Amino acid sequence: MAKENERTRRRSLTEDERKLWRVAMKDTRPLDPEKTAPLSDMPAAEQPSPSSKPALVAPKPLPVPVRPRPAGPPPLTGLDRRLSQRLARGQIEVEATLDLHGHSQERAYTVLLDFLARARSRGLRCALIITGKGASPYARHTLHGVSFYEVPERQGVLRGAVPRWLNEDAFRLHASGFQPAHPKHGGGGAFYVWLRKKR
Repeated sequence: MAKENERTRRRSLTEDERKLWRVAMKDTRPLDPEKTAPLSDMPAAEQPSPSSKPALVAPKPLPVPVRPRPAGPPPLTGLDRRLSQRLARGQIEVEATLDLHGHSQERAYTVLLDFLARARSRGLRCALIITGKGASPYARHTLHGVSFYEVPERQGVLRGAVPRWLNEDAFRLHASGFQPAHPKHGGGGAFYVWLRKKR
């Protein structure tokens, strides 16, 4: 009976007491759960309500993996305007020349790659690759054909193949750009190839 009277006489905390409780508790750290006092021993005003739910903490986003760039030579950059103009006017000295006339495609591919690698290793920058024009509109005008009615449409095989090869990884290791040669160096049947600097 005495215990029941004691419980009924328990009063709620005043606002000042709540503030004092918060000040006293602000620097405290949670104890081990096994050593923590049960909730019933806490002051009534500070006990969590049964309906309250623990705050959800958003998980930290996982770091995005950085994919390494695929290894390979840089793309052909082309030639800057001034260099391109000087080459087009035939004003730059050709340092090495390769004539691919008479080679099969397979043989020409190997010879060209070897030639560019050796030229670059010697520190050369401007190479001339002669492919031939083939029986194409680049070779001669229709009126100057073998016969008056000839319509030459077949382009030289190597003339079409060399630009494709120069865009491949193996060739881009050595070449940074290319363009058709000046007429004095073969015009439409030849290409200037600008080599990368020797490492």
